[in-house]
Amino acid sequence: MTYSLEAGKHRQDEAHRPPSDDRLREECGVFGIFGHPDAAAMTALGLHALQHRGQEACGIVAYDGAQFHSERRMGLVGDNFSRAHVIERLKGHMAIGHNRYSTTGDAVLRNVQPLFADIDTGGFAVAHNGNFTNAITVRQELISSGAICQSTSDTEVILHLLSRSQKRRIVERFIEALRQIEGAYALVCLTNDMLIGARDPIGIRPLVIGRLGASYVLASETCALDMVGAEFLREVENGEIVVITEAGLESHRPFPIRPARPCIFEYIYFSRPDSVIGGRTVYDIRKQMGVQLAREAPADADVIIPIPDSGVPAAIGFSQEAGIPFELGIIRNHYIGRTFIEPEQRIRQLGVKLKHSANASVIRGNKIVLVDDSVVRGTTSKKIVQLMYEAGAKEVHMRIASPPITHPDYYGIDTPDKVDLLAANNDLDAMRDFLNATSLAFLSVDGIYRSVGLDHRDDQNPQFTDHCFTGEYPTALVDQSGQSIPRQLSLLAEVG
Repeated sequence: MTYSLEAGKHRQDEAHRPPSDDRLREECGVFGIFGHPDAAAMTALGLHALQHRGQEACGIVAYDGAQFHSERRMGLVGDNFSRAHVIERLKGHMAIGHNRYSTTGDAVLRNVQPLFADIDTGGFAVAHNGNFTNAITVRQELISSGAICQSTSDTEVILHLLSRSQKRRIVERFIEALRQIEGAYALVCLTNDMLIGARDPIGIRPLVIGRLGASYVLASETCALDMVGAEFLREVENGEIVVITEAGLESHRPFPIRPARPCIFEYIYFSRPDSVIGGRTVYDIRKQMGVQLAREAPADADVIIPIPDSGVPAAIGFSQEAGIPFELGIIRNHYIGRTFIEPEQRIRQLGVKLKHSANASVIRGNKIVLVDDSVVRGTTSKKIVQLMYEAGAKEVHMRIASPPITHPDYYGIDTPDKVDLLAANNDLDAMRDFLNATSLAFLSVDGIYRSVGLDHRDDQNPQFTDHCFTGEYPTALVDQSGQSIPRQLSLLAEVG
């Protein structure tokens, strides 16, 4: 991830994303493979499967036993790594890759990952999904002591901390570096002779392990394992570091064991529906969210309509539970690129129709329920409600398969500042009026927990990272608070 050089500012430059864009943005996707003759090609395929996690840029670093090879590009994987001559330049039997969506900072090549540096133990490449919440503080300390930073990426501090460590072994240096970091991370790293994977102490960001013949694979989601034909072995546990070498896989647990708190948005929005988390497909969990929503907030309606694509599984669950027909009342255009030239204002106001068109034949004369996964600013939802009325809907009831988003994220999700979050500044009636909906309801926090198989949220020991709904942040927000804390955080205190 990246952050602005302006202290405390963690948001992406709004010039890159207009305020009318009302979707949550994916974090990033990481992939790594060790011991495969076509490591770079496998990595490109894995990144294809993880494209939904970041569309801004992509990169691959490979090692051939003699030197590292790097290709980092702006744009999509298919536009950059489908050509044979590019893959041929990435020689080697091990590689790591990264899909990027910057939650903050500039969309420039120097921030594209994996980042690489030569340190005294050899080359080291790193790809990161997440956000370090003390990265600005650490970076300022590094620069004050003479460090020269080449990017605005929070990931770069890992390279500086590694190079300054006095530990002998690279794994020891890596552990020492992580002890100085706060926040969320799933990391894949490449050295001259090993592939390393690491997950933050409470497992906010995901990372899984697979096996492809004699090769090991690390990836953000199981869908990337499926893409390359790898067998899913297990998730990297929270606080675990896995080291893969010619001798096999070894596990390190350098931090105190704590209960896992994965990000709840992996279930709601980020993970691909066919990925498996905790033994269940994300698709099934999202359908169950719709079931719970229908139980909590029924509606007198004729038809259930999803806001595509992320609202589809929940809408199916809602329809099945409520006994109301499911129809595709909104058709999404998947071919609108980021480079679309915005026309003059009077035409730009029709922008919602660039992505969504009403299927009037299933809307006209009906009372409809629109089902979506979340509401952020509410601007797009408002336009879709209006689109439904224009298509002849008698009533438009909105049902949201997650709780109201009342707090921003600092762990790798691009959410607006609190002042721009609809639910942070309005009660339910005011939100309904803003959207011009007949009725509005959100899934409860306990409803989310029931959807993933739990009875309720344990307020004393929450089972997920759900601060966007509850305001309960699981780690210190050092850069946001402006408060300095000891480098040896209690969260990451050395075992024994």
